Amino acid sequence: MQDFVDFSKQLAVASGEIIMRYFRSDFTVENKADDSPVTIADRKAEEIMREMIMKEFPTHGIIGEEFGNYNESAEYQWVLDPIDGTKSFVSGTFLFGTLIGLMKDGQPIVGSIHHPLTSHLLIGAGGETRLNDAPVRVRDTAQLRDAVMVYSDFIDVGKYQNGIAFQQLMGKTRFNRTWGDCHGYFLVATGYADIMLDPIMHLWDIVALVPVIEGAGGVITSWNGGPPLSGNGVIASNRALHSQVLRALIA
Repeated sequence: MQDFVDFSKQLAVASGEIIMRYFRSDFTVENKADDSPVTIADRKAEEIMREMIMKEFPTHGIIGEEFGNYNESAEYQWVLDPIDGTKSFVSGTFLFGTLIGLMKDGQPIVGSIHHPLTSHLLIGAGGETRLNDAPVRVRDTAQLRDAVMVYSDFIDVGKYQNGIAFQQLMGKTRFNRTWGDCHGYFLVATGYADIMLDPIMHLWDIVALVPVIEGAGGVITSWNGGPPLSGNGVIASNRALHSQVLRALIA
C-alpha cells in the first residue's frame, strides 16, 4: 500500500507542475460532447500520469477522463481526473484539483486530492487520511442547524435529483456555499465543512474521494444512500449527519 501512496504523490507532483504552467495563461477552452470544458492543461496532465503509470506498473489498468480506458481487465485500475473543477480553473480561481484513485478488483483503495496552487495533497489509504502527511479527521457536527454544506452546482440538483428537497435541506443548515468539485470533499475530510454533495458524477470523479472521506472518519454514499460507485450522485459527511441528509433529500 505504501508503494501506491508514494507513487500517488509522484503523480500529483508531476501533473501539478504541468497544470500550473497553464494556470491564468492564454489557452483555448474547448467544449466536449457533454458541453463540459476541457483545456490543454487537462490533457497534458493526464498524459504525463498515464505515461508514469505504464512505466511503473505496466500490468495495471487506467481509467481517465480525457483519454479513456486502458487494460480494462487488470486487477488494479488507476482512475484519473486531471483537473476536477475545470470551470474554476479556466475562471482563474483556486477551487480545482487533481483526483488520483486506485481500485483493486473494482474497490477504491487509495485516493488523493491535490490542489497544485496551494501545494495541498490529501491522501486516503489504509483507513486513514493525511494532508501533507499530517492526519486529518471530519468534524463531529451532530445537527443540520450547525452544519456547513457545500456543493458544486445548484442547477444540476434540479436537473438530476429532487431540487425542492435540496432547497429545503439548504434552509436547515447553518449556511451553504458553492465551494464545490474536489475542494468540497477536501473541506469535509479536513474538518472545515460538514456536508458535500454532487447530483451527477462519473467514475473518475468518485473513486479517489472514497478512501479520502472514509479514511478521515466520514461517510460517502450515492445520492440514495447506496455504495458510492453505484449511483450517479454522491453525498459525503460525518456519520451523525449523513442519515439526516439522506432523509431530507429522499423525502
